[in-house]
Amino acid sequence: MKKIVLKRLLESIPVLWAIVTITFFLIRLAPGGPFDREKELDPQIQERIEAHYNLNAPLMEQYTDYMGGLLSGDFGPSFKNASSSVNELIAQSFPVSLELGFYALCVALLIGLTAGIIAALKPNSWQDYTPMTLAMIGICVPNFVLGPILLLIFGINLGWFPVSGWEEAADKVLPSITLGAMYAAYIARLSRGGMLEVLSNDFIRTARAKGLSETRVILKHALRGGVTPVIAFLGPATAGLLSGSFVVETVFQIPGLGKLFVESAFNRDYTMILGTVILYATLILILNLISDLLLTWIDPRLRNA
Repeated sequence: MKKIVLKRLLESIPVLWAIVTITFFLIRLAPGGPFDREKELDPQIQERIEAHYNLNAPLMEQYTDYMGGLLSGDFGPSFKNASSSVNELIAQSFPVSLELGFYALCVALLIGLTAGIIAALKPNSWQDYTPMTLAMIGICVPNFVLGPILLLIFGINLGWFPVSGWEEAADKVLPSITLGAMYAAYIARLSRGGMLEVLSNDFIRTARAKGLSETRVILKHALRGGVTPVIAFLGPATAGLLSGSFVVETVFQIPGLGKLFVESAFNRDYTMILGTVILYATLILILNLISDLLLTWIDPRLRNA
């Protein structure tokens, strides 16, 4: 296990470097700049601002300076929030995105595993067709469509939940469902397939022949192997839940990092964009590593793969 962790960590270094480098140059190739406005600034003021942020230096010099600060954990100043650094803005907004992702993951696991297990226990019946049909619909409907629909029905027409904000418990229901619905659909289909495969094995028939209750057969013997595809999916799924909050936070006006990233993209806030991309890339690598370690722990045969 230690060798696996060390190997993955070493592999992550060039991946992160490539992500930072590509992002750094791509955002500077985009038209416009962080200090372009509808009303043009005085050329001398524009020059002083660019000199303050080192934007008038050659591009490679800017890249070298940024990488030097990044090695010390400094994401640099925000071009559009002069009173705050990128580190401070991330520290303020990321906990909100993390909380939203956690709630959405709970929704996805609760609905997806329940639907998948029920469908696997009653294959080719209405208990199978109904959740799998809903799962297919959930996969096909993106969250930027589902969010406004839920807002219109449960927020505006029925008035059951607030349409924006992140203060009360009721504020968190619709965003969590919107973000977690698509992943619940994937988990439902994966858990159904995994459970069907495990339930057809000889050791399950042996357990039933010994007189064990169906509940014990499912929970103790079948579930561990049946959820293996789900665990493999959880790494990229959790990363998708965090990065997918960009749209959901904008729709529901949640003060998280996703909303801040969208605003920074419109404002050409180079350092804010880079800091957000680096944070999410690091989280994705960590979450995929945790997922692989869980799979290795469940199935020791993967340790020599």
